[in-house]
Amino acid sequence: MKKVHQATALVTGASSGIGLEFARVMAKSKINLILVARSADKLAAIAGELHKQYGVDVKTFGADLGNQQEVENLYSILQQQNLQVDYLVNNAGFGDFGYFHEADWNKLQQMINLNITALTRLSYLFVRDMVGRGHGRILNVASTAAFQPGPTMAVYYATKSYVLSLSEAMANELEKTGVTVTCLCPGPTESGFQEKAALGESKLVKGKKLPSATEVAEFGFDAMMKGKITVIPGLMNAVSAQAYRFLPRNWILKLVRSVQEKA
Repeated sequence: MKKVHQATALVTGASSGIGLEFARVMAKSKINLILVARSADKLAAIAGELHKQYGVDVKTFGADLGNQQEVENLYSILQQQNLQVDYLVNNAGFGDFGYFHEADWNKLQQMINLNITALTRLSYLFVRDMVGRGHGRILNVASTAAFQPGPTMAVYYATKSYVLSLSEAMANELEKTGVTVTCLCPGPTESGFQEKAALGESKLVKGKKLPSATEVAEFGFDAMMKGKITVIPGLMNAVSAQAYRFLPRNWILKLVRSVQEKA
């Protein structure tokens, strides 16, 4: 009797926040996992927990995907081990709060490398395999930041605009191939992102109750499995993202700046 193939998902940025919650949601659905993040020790602990609780196979790779060679190494290792990726979740990314002209260039370069280059390269590598098999799903994590420019987080907003544009174009190109691309655009989320981006004092998040990373991951997973293209969790987030389309560009800049400033 032929063994039924059990789907496998590759999740980047899987050691915390939304990426970790994606791993948990998928493990609950009996999807095997390949987890990638810089912290190999944290991933090993997570793998043990998920395997014990849900019985899924969990492989881990400690890698800095902001380094192009490590992206190539990851794909090569999976090919050598004959590991098929049915679902790709490009979640790894980070932001930084502050004026563009005062920012540290190395940090901005790392942001572009991770948020844009690594996501694009992984999508390119794995989507070709998926199209060849006639099935597969990709979920790219963008942000509500993708829908407008972002003074005080200029590069971060720009990277997420790229992710949204790329994802929607890919989704269109892949129609009738059996492969779908979903772009998840969450608003501010209780995920640890704010601390890493030094965003805690911004009026955007200070003193506000934010949705949990679990809620966002569950929403994104459901959308991916249904083959939706662009999804925004939270009614007000969705309304705000669409409203920007009808405002003059100079109004949008002033509005975003006022929301992003320190409280």
